[in-house]
Amino acid sequence: QVELVESGGGLVQPGGSLRLSCAASGSIFSSSAMGWYRQAPGKPRILVAAITRDSITSYVDSVKGRFTISRDNAKNMVYLQMSSLKPEDTAVYYCNKAPFIPTWGKGTLVTVSS
Repeated sequence: QVELVESGGGLVQPGGSLRLSCAASGSIFSSSAMGWYRQAPGKPRILVAAITRDSITSYVDSVKGRFTISRDNAKNMVYLQMSSLKPEDTAVYYCNKAPFIPTWGKGTLVTVSS
């Protein structure tokens, strides 16, 4: 059974940091590139960071230098370390394969506000 469970979101002030975690079922995770996506209110869901099976990473320009994606293949986990957060980072964050498959978790809400 395919399962994705995101956690770690919350309310943070501008300039703050958060670490998101994603537990992925083995059928999704093994030998797959994984990504973190986000959907802000009224906007489409976009890919913000991706990581290959061998930990080669890529980022959308708006988060480069501030976000770091990583994975633990032994635990089927993907992480997103976010720092220097801005109000425009406010969104629901999801993990999925990259490119994604049509199965999504519930996501985790990140709110950046003073």
